[in-house]
Amino acid sequence: GGQPDRRQLADGAGARAGEGEIGGRIGVLHGGDVLQHPVAVPLGEPVGLAAAGDVEDLRTRGEEIAALKAEGVDYTERMAIIEDMTYPKPLADELDEALGLILKDVESLRDVCRTQAVAHKHTPTVGRTHGIHAEPMTFGLKFLNWMEALNRDLERLNAARKRVQVVMLSGSVGTYAHVSPKIEEEVAAAWGWQAAPVTNQTLARDRHAEVLSALAILGSTLEKIAVEIRHLQRSEVREAMEPFGKGQTGSSSMPHKKNPILTENVTGFARLLRGYLVTALENVALWHERDISHSSAERVILPDATASASYATRRLTGVLRDLVVFPERMLKNLNDLGGLVFSQRVLHALIDDKGMMREAAYGIVQRNALKSWETGEGLRDLRFMACLVIVNFSPNVYRNYRVRVPFAGKWKEVLNSDSAHYGGSNVGNVGEVQAVDG
Repeated sequence: GGQPDRRQLADGAGARAGEGEIGGRIGVLHGGDVLQHPVAVPLGEPVGLAAAGDVEDLRTRGEEIAALKAEGVDYTERMAIIEDMTYPKPLADELDEALGLILKDVESLRDVCRTQAVAHKHTPTVGRTHGIHAEPMTFGLKFLNWMEALNRDLERLNAARKRVQVVMLSGSVGTYAHVSPKIEEEVAAAWGWQAAPVTNQTLARDRHAEVLSALAILGSTLEKIAVEIRHLQRSEVREAMEPFGKGQTGSSSMPHKKNPILTENVTGFARLLRGYLVTALENVALWHERDISHSSAERVILPDATASASYATRRLTGVLRDLVVFPERMLKNLNDLGGLVFSQRVLHALIDDKGMMREAAYGIVQRNALKSWETGEGLRDLRFMACLVIVNFSPNVYRNYRVRVPFAGKWKEVLNSDSAHYGGSNVGNVGEVQAVDG
């Protein structure tokens, strides 16, 4: 669960060498941007790479080549441009492994959401729109929505990962002037990746921008969940809260505080991920067949974005797994407005059961609902005083209101649940909702 640093995300990768006949013919091969060392070396002995991009590197590389010649090493030199590296590992390979770790993190978070959705499918709570009480729902439906959002994030991340799983060996400006396209195809096949269909000196940076876009959208999903937890932890709401460890301090000056610092932290990382995307988009436009204006930026945004996405996902997974939930407080908040959350039910009863025009029925319900807001009296009592004279309602019409989550069949299939209705039948009446087992 700790924060992985940049080198941890790249740990154990090293420089991948070509194998077999291909390796013997053209030396150390790399996927993605770092494609081919300019010298073929004995397999298992890749030439060390210094930080690329400096004139000094070219001198060092020349010395390495001369040393190999002096030792009588049999090699075949192919002039191919080496894309700059942040660590002694190919960029595309490093990005591929980092995305693999992030995908596992997201899957873990998705599974926690599913578990909580099942655990709280019968926990009634109030749904809020614009921050205002709307209608009853179940707490588990929140997790179900998050689970589906994370499934979409997984789809985007997998697609973006595939976009950078490409090999290019097309030469200095993409013309294959010195390396046959067949070599590129053989290398790609050996890696299990695809050969880039068309390139110049480098892979087009829209591929990397797509990765950063998927990470930024993932960050927005994480933030959406985090912001909801932060709202639910507010003193006025207090329906759920982050885990608060023994001996933990909420405030150095106010001993009573339990602040949502974990989800606030996730919110901050989401902002960073969106910022990294802006830089990735600006990296797409390079001069002619290539410049290196993107290089220095990528050395920051790629390791930082992948590490941040992994860390934020793991942190939020821990929060949701150990989330503290207060069902009694949810019921209290649901009933605080004296039945106002059932106004749509009353509206439909007037229309469907009594044949009223919608505009007239809406006016009656709204007038009484607003009066309930102002006076604090229950909507049921006000409705009986005003509506019964007009439509001759029976009080029994309002005494049985079942909280049902729609699309129950779909959610049953998603969750593979035994319940016929996701959310169950939490029975209550217009004045008060009661929790039931089941």
